[in-house]
Amino acid sequence: MYNGGFMENQFTRRYFFFGGLAALSAAELAAKSVTLKRAGFKSPNEKLNLGAIGAGGKGASDIAACAGENIVAFADPDWVRAAKTFEKYPNAKRYKDFREMLDKEKSIDAVTVSTPDHMHAIAAMWAMERGIHVYVQKPMTRSIWEARMLTQAARKYKVATQMGNQGHSNEGARQCCEMIWAGQIGAVREVHAWTNRPIWPQGIDKPLPEEPVPATMNWDVWLGGAAMRPYNSKYAPFNWRGWYDFGCGALGDMACHILDAANWSLLLGAPTSVECIQQEKKNAHTFPTKSIIRFEFPARGSMPPVTLYWYDGGLLPKRPEGLDSKVTLGDGNNGSLFVGEKGFITTGTYGAKTRLVPDEKMKGYKFPDPFLTRSPGHARDWIRACKGGEPACSNFDYAGPFTEWILLGVMALRAEGKLQWDARSMKFTNNAQANKLVKQPYRKGWKLG
Repeated sequence: MYNGGFMENQFTRRYFFFGGLAALSAAELAAKSVTLKRAGFKSPNEKLNLGAIGAGGKGASDIAACAGENIVAFADPDWVRAAKTFEKYPNAKRYKDFREMLDKEKSIDAVTVSTPDHMHAIAAMWAMERGIHVYVQKPMTRSIWEARMLTQAARKYKVATQMGNQGHSNEGARQCCEMIWAGQIGAVREVHAWTNRPIWPQGIDKPLPEEPVPATMNWDVWLGGAAMRPYNSKYAPFNWRGWYDFGCGALGDMACHILDAANWSLLLGAPTSVECIQQEKKNAHTFPTKSIIRFEFPARGSMPPVTLYWYDGGLLPKRPEGLDSKVTLGDGNNGSLFVGEKGFITTGTYGAKTRLVPDEKMKGYKFPDPFLTRSPGHARDWIRACKGGEPACSNFDYAGPFTEWILLGVMALRAEGKLQWDARSMKFTNNAQANKLVKQPYRKGWKLG
C-alpha cells in the first residue's frame, strides 16, 4: 500500500514546482533551466537519457515503449539475444555487465530492468543507489525480502519506479475497481484466477547436462547472484522461468497481471495464510506442472475477509452454481472471477474485458462514473514520473506489497501444509523451514546493492 505521507509530500512538492513553471513565459522558463536541473527534475519536454538492463526478449519491447527518449546504453550478457535491439539503436553503448554500464555511463537518468527474475532486485538496487529511476519487469523480485528492500530503497533514494504489470494501466482494471467500490456485486468473499501457464518445461527433477557456453554470452554475468551451474541452452534465453534458482514459475509470469484487478479493487494488502492445495510433479529444482493455491485475506475496513484461489497449468475453477457453461470467463485460458453477494464480475489477462456475467447483465449497463485517474500508458506514466510528475501507478509502494503476497504462493509450492504469515516481521509463524525461503542467498561477488 502507499506510504501516504511520503507520496503526498512528493506529489505536493512536484506539482507545486511544475505548476509554478507552467505559469512562466518561454524566456523565463529557459532562465530557470539550471534551477530545474539542480532540483533534480527534467523539463517535461526534455528527453531522459535511458539505459536498458536486458535488451533482448521482453527487454526489446520495454525499450520500444520508451523510444521517444534518448536511448544511450544497453547491458545484456547475451549479445545474440540482444542483436536486433542493438541494430535498432546503433549509437547506444553496449555492455555485457550492467554494473560496468552504470559505473561508466554517468549521464543515465533512468533504466529498464528486463532480466530473468533472479536479477531484478540486484540490478534495480544498483541503479537506485545511484539516483537512477527504474522500470522493473514483473514480478518485481524473486524473493519477499528483496521486494521489501526495493520498496524501502525507492523511498530512500526518491526515484521514480514502476513494475511492468502493464494491465495496471488499462481501462478495465480501473473499471473493475469502480464497479466493486460502487457495490455492483455486493461484498466479495471469493476470487478465482487462472492461467494456461506454464508454456515452458517444468516438473524437471534434476539439473541439465553441461553444454559449451556460446562465445557471445557471458554466462557468469547471466547467472549473477544465482549459484554457479554449468551452462545449458534450456536454461537461457527462455526456459529459465521454470527453475527455482532463476524464476517464479507461472505465478511469476502471470499473477502480477491477472491478480492485479483483485489486489487493487479489494485493497488486499497481505494475506494471513497461504496453502498449496494441489500440485503435480513437485520436485527440488523446478516448479510443478500444475497447481492450485489458496490465499486467505482478513477483513479490510468495511470489506469482509476474502479467499482467493490461483489455478495454473490449465486447471480451472468450478463454475458457480447457476452460471451457464457457455459463458466465457476472462479470456478463456486466463482470467479472474469475482464472486459477490449479488453477482459476478470477470476480467481478462491484463485487466481488460471487465464485465458482469452472465452476458445479459451487460445489456444496457452503464459503468460507474470514473473515479480513478486514467493512465497515459504504462511506460509513459513512468517517464512522466521520472520527469517530476505524479508517481507512476504501479510504483514500488504499490508493486512491492503486491509482489510480496504473490511470492507467498511461490513459497507455498515448496513448503508443506498451510503457512501462517506475519507480514510485519516477514515470517511464517508456524514453519521455520519455509522462513528460509523468504531471503535468498547470493553468490560471492553479487549482492543487493
